[in-house]
Amino acid sequence: MGEIRNVLFGKYEMGRLLGKGTFAKVYYGKEMVTGESVAIKVIHKDQVKKEGMMEQIKREISVMRLVRHPNVVELKEVMATKTKIFFVMEYVKGGELFAKVFKGKLKEDVARKYFQQLISAVDFCHSRGVSHRDLKPENLLLDENEDLKISDFGLSALPEQLRNDGLLHTQCGTPAYVAPEVLRKKGYDGSKTDIWSCGVILYVLLAGFLPFQDENIMSMYRKVFKAEFEFPPWFSMESKRLISKLLVADPERRITIPAIMRVPWFRKGFSRPVAFSIDHSLVDKCEEAEMMQNKAESTKPKLSSPAFFNAFEFISSMSSGFDLSSLFENKRKSGSMFTSKCSATAIMAKIEGVAKGLSFKVAKVKDFKVRLQGPSEGRKGKLSVTAEVFEVAPEVAVVEFSKSAGDTLEYVKFCDEDVRPALKDIVWTWQGD
Repeated sequence: MGEIRNVLFGKYEMGRLLGKGTFAKVYYGKEMVTGESVAIKVIHKDQVKKEGMMEQIKREISVMRLVRHPNVVELKEVMATKTKIFFVMEYVKGGELFAKVFKGKLKEDVARKYFQQLISAVDFCHSRGVSHRDLKPENLLLDENEDLKISDFGLSALPEQLRNDGLLHTQCGTPAYVAPEVLRKKGYDGSKTDIWSCGVILYVLLAGFLPFQDENIMSMYRKVFKAEFEFPPWFSMESKRLISKLLVADPERRITIPAIMRVPWFRKGFSRPVAFSIDHSLVDKCEEAEMMQNKAESTKPKLSSPAFFNAFEFISSMSSGFDLSSLFENKRKSGSMFTSKCSATAIMAKIEGVAKGLSFKVAKVKDFKVRLQGPSEGRKGKLSVTAEVFEVAPEVAVVEFSKSAGDTLEYVKFCDEDVRPALKDIVWTWQGD
């Protein structure tokens, strides 16, 4: 294996090299306890630091570990040694979607199914503040059930050269899939560029070739800038209409995902993955809580923002080897962590209200962190619980409870019987459920 030991952190057995790029190598791996197959991407830490990318990837990886979608390759955990970062990801064994296209164009119904899965996954991640920014054939995989899985969502903040693993293709990122505003190297909205890439992908699925092709790279750029392409004769009228709205050079005029989902051609046979639908009533309850909080806060000085919750603060330290999985695993003490779509101020107001209702004393440790102390003596003195809110995306917060003092069983009872029911209005998901 050369530089990498056969066993990683006593947890994963490292196997064959699946592919390598300039800075990253990807290995096949196996979870030693469960025997589950994984893919392990290894990146040199100094490379990420040199690129100045630490800050940018913190948030995205935090978010991707908190959300799951059947059409996105799961990022299971992030671990690090002094010199390397290890991304442990779901192993997808069906190969690339485009291996199918190379055999010839797809039937319209099949292309539609993959496009629906692609849009569903992209929409899911956009709603959590993460855009991919590099959707292309190598990132579209198929599982054993012939379902689409997008890879490298959440690693998308890594610069091109750090991500290009050449797993099945050695081709470097081709401008053929990239939106005109990205090629112009001006500031751009990542979610709008993803929609352009989805348009190119749909065209390729139906045509079997690219919409913007030219021997001369400058001519190709010109075609992309003008969104200049032609439809083959076999495209249906409805699919042509949709692609014409996706491949629009001006990002402000490009179709949005909600509008794509209203198009009859798209809706045919479409059903959202049930497990991941959002309870919108939660959003209303959050807004209600926030309005009440705003009234209460109007006379007080404004709070600063809560801390970002991320793995990379740990990675940047230089210890000789450690496991970051405690951030991500469900082995945390019962009921100790949940995500919410409410603002940090609304969450804090709710927690303080619940604590006071239980006659707990509330002491502010710092903005977005409080200590709650129980009213009565327990088996090991008074129960003391810390609650802290971390922001991981514009509309997603993580709330973590931990026991500061007192009896563990009393803490577990407090979490399960008092905290869970009282906070159900603002909870999106409890970690481990």
